[in-house]
Amino acid sequence: MLEIEFRARFNQKKFEKLKNFLNKNAECLGENNKDCYYYVFPDKLLKLVNNISKKTAKISLKLNHIGNGAAFPEMEVYFSPQQFNIAKKLIDSLDLPVKVMHGPQQRIDYRYKNCEIALKYSDAWGYHLEIEQVIETKKEQPKAEKAIREVADELEVRLMSEEELKKFTQNAEKQA
Repeated sequence: MLEIEFRARFNQKKFEKLKNFLNKNAECLGENNKDCYYYVFPDKLLKLVNNISKKTAKISLKLNHIGNGAAFPEMEVYFSPQQFNIAKKLIDSLDLPVKVMHGPQQRIDYRYKNCEIALKYSDAWGYHLEIEQVIETKKEQPKAEKAIREVADELEVRLMSEEELKKFTQNAEKQA
C-alpha cells in the first residue's frame, strides 16, 4: 500500500470556512486528536502516536521524509494506549541519531470524493490540512494525484510544493 498525500497551510478564518463546508458536504469521520512524537531521520519518519480521541496508540514508519515526494509506503503497529509510555521509553532508549519533535495535534477527519481529508491544527504547522488516498500500486498514483488536486481546487486551497514542504519541515526541525 502506498499513501499519496498532499498538504496545504492557511489561516484560522480559512480553517473555519473549510470546517463548515466539510461538515455540510463530506462524511465526518470524527475528531482524531493526538499526542505525537516524531523521530526525524534524513530519509524517513518514525511517529509515536497516542490517539486521545480514539483511545488507541501506534508506531508509524513513513519510508520517506516530508518534501521528498507525495507517495510513500507506510507501516503501522497498533498497541494499547496504556503501553504508550513504555513504547516511548523503548524508542528513546535506542539512542537513535535523529531529531525528536513533540506536539499535540487537533484534528478532524473527513471523507470527501474518495479522498481522506484531515483538517488540523498543531503548534509546528499552524492551521493546515492533508488530503490523501491510499493506493495499492504505483501505477495508480497519477489518478490519485489528479483526484486530490481536484478536491484541493474545489476547496480553494493551494497545495504545498515539494520544495515548500522541504523548506518548511527543515525550518520546523531546526526550531524543535
